[in-house]
Amino acid sequence: MTTHMDTDEQSIVLSSSTTSGLSLSLHPLPILNISEHLTRLKLQTRSNSPFVLGALLGAQNGREVEIVNTFELATEEGHDDVVDHDFLVSRRDQYKQVFPSLEFIGWYTVAPVPTSRHIALHEQFTGYCSTPLLLVLQPSTITSSSSDITGQTLPFKAYEPTIEIRDKKTRSVFIEVPYKVETGEAERIAVDWTAKGGGGSTSLESHLQAQRAAVKMLHERILVLVQYVTNVIAGQVPTDYTTLRSLSALIASLPASENKGFRDEFNTEYEDVQLTAVLSSLTKSTNILNDLVDKHLVLIGGSREDRTLTARRRGMGRQGMMTGDWAMHT
Repeated sequence: MTTHMDTDEQSIVLSSSTTSGLSLSLHPLPILNISEHLTRLKLQTRSNSPFVLGALLGAQNGREVEIVNTFELATEEGHDDVVDHDFLVSRRDQYKQVFPSLEFIGWYTVAPVPTSRHIALHEQFTGYCSTPLLLVLQPSTITSSSSDITGQTLPFKAYEPTIEIRDKKTRSVFIEVPYKVETGEAERIAVDWTAKGGGGSTSLESHLQAQRAAVKMLHERILVLVQYVTNVIAGQVPTDYTTLRSLSALIASLPASENKGFRDEFNTEYEDVQLTAVLSSLTKSTNILNDLVDKHLVLIGGSREDRTLTARRRGMGRQGMMTGDWAMHT
């Protein structure tokens, strides 16, 4: 009985001899989104295998499908196998307003292999797409050492639903779909930026981050020394004269920072910085005022031309009337 059940669970996916004619392209953003979703749920639930569920957005042209984006899905409270359809429709419509070209094309989850549970979940998405795809993240999958990223080296597998006839009975199963990773120029830049830590690429930013880390460490060590002296004065810790002499020598070696020369120099630099900020604000305000004056002159100039043209037409009309009246009297 157990062997029969195992066989049924494994046969949810058809053998590799059955191929799919679907041409599937996977973009980097869904890969990052699904990986982040799994990592976040692991930390939140403190579980190594949390239940992950989300929707796939993309475009389909015949048998060519692109998976471009994803969003997370919710389930009914107390029922992990029942999709919250109101939440799905709401999120789908929100994404549709921002990305009109993207459609709901499937769903994703995390599992070693698809099972009958995934078939039951899959049937709930057929109302939004005739043949929704299933993208499965398999973290435990040992990938090959090949450097070809199109050779399925990522721990992702895509599946297309189909119907199998066995023993004169029909049932829903999956066919594995080969895919390729497709990236645009903007996506390559974003992935490279993310891989480098998200913004620490310039020398100035790296220098400022190093300075910040050094100042933070210095501050923490100063707090430790202050806490030690406070505890010695309060009698909470034994007095160590060697440590106190070292601390006194360290303080004596520091340059005096409260003399008049230091304060004057500090105030001068502070005023220079404030003056620069004021000049920048004035320059910006002047540019805005200049644009406003230019628009006002254009508007006034157009109004004057209209009034001049109207006055000329009226003058010509009056001149014609006076000529006609004079002819009548004569």
